[in-house]
Amino acid sequence: MAIINRQLAEIFKDISRLLEIKGEKQAFRIQAYKKAAVFLENLGQDVSDIYKEKKLKGLEALPKIGKGMAQKIEEYLQKGKIKYYDELQNETAIRQLITCFFETKGLGLAALKQSARAQKIIYSRYTKPAKQLLELAGSMEKAKRAIKTVAGWALSRNLDYSIETIFKKWLELDQLKPKEIVKKPFYDNMPMMWSENKKKWYVISPSGEWLEFADKEEKIEWRIAQ
Repeated sequence: MAIINRQLAEIFKDISRLLEIKGEKQAFRIQAYKKAAVFLENLGQDVSDIYKEKKLKGLEALPKIGKGMAQKIEEYLQKGKIKYYDELQNETAIRQLITCFFETKGLGLAALKQSARAQKIIYSRYTKPAKQLLELAGSMEKAKRAIKTVAGWALSRNLDYSIETIFKKWLELDQLKPKEIVKKPFYDNMPMMWSENKKKWYVISPSGEWLEFADKEEKIEWRIAQ
């Protein structure tokens, strides 16, 4: 796939997602960008070559690419950016951060909207801290990275966290690391130990006796240590 095709496909995918976050009521608009992205990903010809040869009409003639999208492709080829995309990013900035925060908690966009409608989540409660986080971080990318860093650190320790936790941990972000996942071997629900001297596995019985492991190694079950 041509690099320019991939770049445009990613932009159109992101536009469709931002429209969903924004709450676009006309679902066909969202689907149109998704279909255009898939088309560009599978287009065997570099879209910039098509434009060089046939200009805007060549882009408009492509399947899944309407007049409006063709104009956006032309704008990207000429200027390296799409004004509508930039405006949409700015318009949905706070909602993007709130969505990102809940995604780290395992709640997707559809579930988030449903919970907000049912007032299980008071959406307005998160707008102010999300705005403050964006101002503190200075960019959407840094703000999202901060959310994911704190989430990884907290989730690996079974700790709850809020957007405010990010403010509290702001000066420690570079040091916050997820807890190392340690897995320990078990056989038939009994812990095991490896003897480096004898090069053998042993099963520790409930009474504490070390029993030489005689089964196949694929029968060893590795569990995350609590």
